[in-house]
Amino acid sequence: MKEYNPTWDLDSLFPGGSASQQFRDYLGQIRTEIKQLEDQFTTLEVEADTFSTMLTQFIMELEKTMFKLREAGAFVSCLSAQDVTDEGAKTLVAESGTLSASFNGVLTTFMQKLAEVPDEEWQAIIRHEALQEIGYVLSEYRNKARDLLAVEQEVLINDLAVDGYHAWNQMYNTIVGNMTVEIKGEEKIESYSIGQASNLLTSSNRATRKQVFDQLNDAWKEQASLFAQTLNHLSGFRLQMYKHRKWENVLKEPLSINRMKQETLDAMWTAIANNKQPFVAYLNKKAELLNIDKLSFYDVDAPITDQVKKLSYTEGAKFIIDQFRSFSPKMADFAEQAFEKRWIEAEDRPGKRPGGFCTSFPDSKETRIFMTYSGTASNVATLAHELGHAYHQHVMNDVHGLNQRYAMNVAETASTFAEMIVADAAVEQAETAEEKKALLEDKVNRSVAFFMNIHARFIFELNFYKEREKGFVSPARLNELMVEAQKEAYQDALDEYDPYFWASKLHFHITGTPFYNFPYTFGYLFSLGIYARAKEQGESFEDDYIALLEDTGRMSVEELAMKHLQVDLTKPDFWEAAIELCIKDVEAFLKL
Repeated sequence: MKEYNPTWDLDSLFPGGSASQQFRDYLGQIRTEIKQLEDQFTTLEVEADTFSTMLTQFIMELEKTMFKLREAGAFVSCLSAQDVTDEGAKTLVAESGTLSASFNGVLTTFMQKLAEVPDEEWQAIIRHEALQEIGYVLSEYRNKARDLLAVEQEVLINDLAVDGYHAWNQMYNTIVGNMTVEIKGEEKIESYSIGQASNLLTSSNRATRKQVFDQLNDAWKEQASLFAQTLNHLSGFRLQMYKHRKWENVLKEPLSINRMKQETLDAMWTAIANNKQPFVAYLNKKAELLNIDKLSFYDVDAPITDQVKKLSYTEGAKFIIDQFRSFSPKMADFAEQAFEKRWIEAEDRPGKRPGGFCTSFPDSKETRIFMTYSGTASNVATLAHELGHAYHQHVMNDVHGLNQRYAMNVAETASTFAEMIVADAAVEQAETAEEKKALLEDKVNRSVAFFMNIHARFIFELNFYKEREKGFVSPARLNELMVEAQKEAYQDALDEYDPYFWASKLHFHITGTPFYNFPYTFGYLFSLGIYARAKEQGESFEDDYIALLEDTGRMSVEELAMKHLQVDLTKPDFWEAAIELCIKDVEAFLKL
């Protein structure tokens, strides 16, 4: 079997890491192009007879610069993640952020210009041959502009956000990157990064899990006052911005970003809230299997047996490629390419930031995946998940740049679909009854994560914003809000909760997307509908799947679901049917 290298290759993009002169020259090109866009924008006159032609030319240049800016941001993200002590990468984060603010200023001004076009003239413009394919996005820009402040104020917000809003996110990452915990092993006490220690929470030894959980909580507690600052100031910035824009609903921005209606979100959470009892029964059964009265938070992801074999990185890669091939040969070929070209950073070593992600390099038409791989079934599923993201971007490479900006909820659809393929195959190919039970349990546990853990995050964030509107929320109160949300989401099925989850979960401190939670659950359930369709159609599914992915950046999720699945997402029927599939997994597990 060919061995795959678990470290990624960034030098093929820009040699020299954070000291790369080639990358510095690339940043210089972006800076020049943004200035050219600013100059070109001044010639865009709405009243001119040639407006459609001038608009087409401007969009071509906008797309080119957008690709370069995303490429630069992705490279900086990779540098920061692979080595949290890289001071050069920290400098590049700031430079990249400044360029993004400048570009966003141009984009905001452009959106405002589109909003000036009279409605009757606008319909004629987007019928222009060169603009038809991006008509949805241009109209979206136009509608968003009408929700914003005057262009000068929005540009000022973008500029101030670099060293204000976004800086708090960077501060959080810096603090976490420098944190370590001491874990007592069989022979000695060892120091672990936060990411390495978090991997130990899946230990089959409860005493180990308890020790790691307590040590991590002590570490989060020690830094709680700093993390409370980041969380309060991030949300405070948003709330002030919303107030000036006269936005009364804190969900307006995340719903707009995810191109979905409030009715869809409500229908999804209502269906989940009404169907939690089978998952409570599962948690109770798991406690029984682990010989404890009631699970604690650190037991939820515990393995029920140590009989499940671990897979080396190469074995995991081969398994993923083989399972992808049964659904989509093109997806399998892409995954094989990612492993062979070393687009994946999976090595288990200190100094890496915790978590995992997939980032796109649209100018190079490549992707990079980041995670820490230790051979568990969960690691294999995570790797498949991130490859699903990567494949999504891959099929979008030839789509117009403006149509490539698909939202997080549909991005999570492709990744979760890929994860399901691998998880189902693992259960079906289990060599023993004990292994099958464990793998099925791991699959059910993912439903618990989406229906309970993610739900807790959503409940917490909603309640937190209500209190933040009245003033600063203390670390002690944040703990209370977190535990209250977890008790509600888990239906009080646990014995001990995680009060510092608000500090430990990076997603609460991300500036790019507020409410970085419900899109995961949306993607999970939406992908179930796609997965069911794939199993029905067989070989003919691949082209339909690619067509769906290509549409993700140019329509609302409700339109996407109606066009490709013929379902209405604002009604509970679709969500109920998807959850029922998950309940069948619970029933199968309980029978075993």
